[in-house]
Amino acid sequence: MKKIAWIGTGVMGNAMVSHLINAGYSCNVYNRSKEKMLNLKDKAKICDSIQETVSDADIIFTMVGYPKDVNEVYCADYGIFNHCKENALCIDMTTSAPSLAIELANKAREKGVRLLDAPVSGGDVGARNATLSIMVGGHLSDYDEALEYFQLMGKLITYIGEHGSGQHCKMANQIVVAGNIAAVTEAISYIQSKGLDENRILQAISGGAAGSWQLSNNGPKILKQDYNPGFYIHHFIKDLKLVCEEAENEHLDLSVVKDVLSKYEKIANEGYASLGTQALIKAYSKD
Repeated sequence: MKKIAWIGTGVMGNAMVSHLINAGYSCNVYNRSKEKMLNLKDKAKICDSIQETVSDADIIFTMVGYPKDVNEVYCADYGIFNHCKENALCIDMTTSAPSLAIELANKAREKGVRLLDAPVSGGDVGARNATLSIMVGGHLSDYDEALEYFQLMGKLITYIGEHGSGQHCKMANQIVVAGNIAAVTEAISYIQSKGLDENRILQAISGGAAGSWQLSNNGPKILKQDYNPGFYIHHFIKDLKLVCEEAENEHLDLSVVKDVLSKYEKIANEGYASLGTQALIKAYSKD
């Protein structure tokens, strides 16, 4: 059985690596904030450095925060590329820049290792329930090798194409999410302005053409004023900025994304950056 290294045990990464551990794989685990991986100490090897984590690993997963974190984890002197085994398969599951995914794939090739970009969608619920959608870019043979691990974490696993295409797919995913969560919050704002039964109306519209994951999952949270993060606002802002950068490169005007991004930036500046994306409703508050 191949040895696995996992770097990044935040809201989603912790649950994702747990599925691999529970399936019987031997895992080395590392996170900058050690307390976020202590729940795994009886089931995995908790490591103090990236070097210790990856030195004997055949498969290396990363699930970190921002493109700069991805670049650092792979390329720093203490990073993966300088300490992993030859021909190791690296799988970055962070939502990151497509251009960085291509750049890292080229550096991996120079180092004699392999890399897939495999961002995910489904939030903390999907991570816990192993129902994530996983979008994969890279060589097909590497995807085939990684599929058994993806199937332990996700329900819909799709090979998109060459390096960077997994990240492009995730950009498209976030465009749809942005429109959906904005539509849900605007609908709830409308319902509330009319003094109607919010739960009854959400139930009524969720079974028709308006039905969506955002409506079924984040709609009820909004009504309960439950803003605990399944996906942090500050991470979604990062994603939407990546979308805007890619769109600008192609001279595309994504007006919906720009509007939703501006609303998220507004409430982030008001101190809500660490809440869940459903807290977008605060942008419509009259308080």
